[in-house]
Amino acid sequence: MEVDLTKTMERVHDAHDKAREHWHRNLNHRTGMAISFFVLPLILFYSFFIHPPFGFPKTEIITIESGLTVDEIAADLKEAQVVRSPLVLKAFVKALGAEEGVRAGDYQFQQSLTVFGVAKRIVSGSFGLEPTRIRVAEGATVEDIAIIFGKRLSRFNEDLFLIKARSLEGYLFPDTYFFLPNTTEDDVIKAMRNNFETHIADLQDKIIASGKTVNEIVVMASLLEKEARTLRDKQMIAGVLWKRLSIDMVLQVDATFVYFLGKNTFELTLEDLQHESPYNTYKHKGLPPGAIANPGYNSLLAALTPVEHDFLFYLADHSGVTHYSETYQEHLRKKRLYLD
Repeated sequence: MEVDLTKTMERVHDAHDKAREHWHRNLNHRTGMAISFFVLPLILFYSFFIHPPFGFPKTEIITIESGLTVDEIAADLKEAQVVRSPLVLKAFVKALGAEEGVRAGDYQFQQSLTVFGVAKRIVSGSFGLEPTRIRVAEGATVEDIAIIFGKRLSRFNEDLFLIKARSLEGYLFPDTYFFLPNTTEDDVIKAMRNNFETHIADLQDKIIASGKTVNEIVVMASLLEKEARTLRDKQMIAGVLWKRLSIDMVLQVDATFVYFLGKNTFELTLEDLQHESPYNTYKHKGLPPGAIANPGYNSLLAALTPVEHDFLFYLADHSGVTHYSETYQEHLRKKRLYLD
């Protein structure tokens, strides 16, 4: 029998290729099994224990109380959705050499962190609190200030602030402040009062020379803050109002009605002018019993540096321009000209 060497060799090569293909399939299968065996558990471990929780706080302040054990802290952070596993957090804290204590205080996590990242933060005391810039405009009332800070500071209690600061109307200095997110109403009051004291001290010589009390200056300044925009107009109006007081004339300041009635000059009716209130400067002579706003430095300065003139009346037109008159008849004429 004649042997076909060519065909025989082809069959040998085919068999060899099939064997090699089978070996590669088995190898790939075994490799895949090995990878799955080792990698999948790692993925699951990371997902369930290391990865940040879905509800990881972004702006909420998390407090670690002083004196707590690591176990208690880890449990609290799990409940606050900062970490997934208290046990893993405790292990990382221990690995960082701080099993017996972490830094107590208020923490803010602006970005999601793994449990290891959280462990590093609480061990090193990296609190993550950044100052918040908050502007309080001149003429803001205590109620205005409560709303401003209530919107920006998570630990600020508006109701408590109103209770504590109501009697301080006029003495909370309007300015730009930088407060940490965990600032409380007590901290705000202290900072604004200190700021007021600093600025009023600069005016102390003028206050003494005026012969008036600090409270009289503050109340007058609060009226000027609401009645005019520029320092010059405030000084001019101060000249009018101090003169009215000196001749025992009612002040007739419309701005007080905004404070106790919520109505401005253009909304007032004759009936409103008869409303009974110690702040009604149409019915009661003298200064109101308290400030109607928190005045800025220029208003305090204007109350102390009134312009001397012969005017007894003034009005602001719809553009905010103030017009002055010596007599009531002149005042009425300008009212018809600029307001009616």
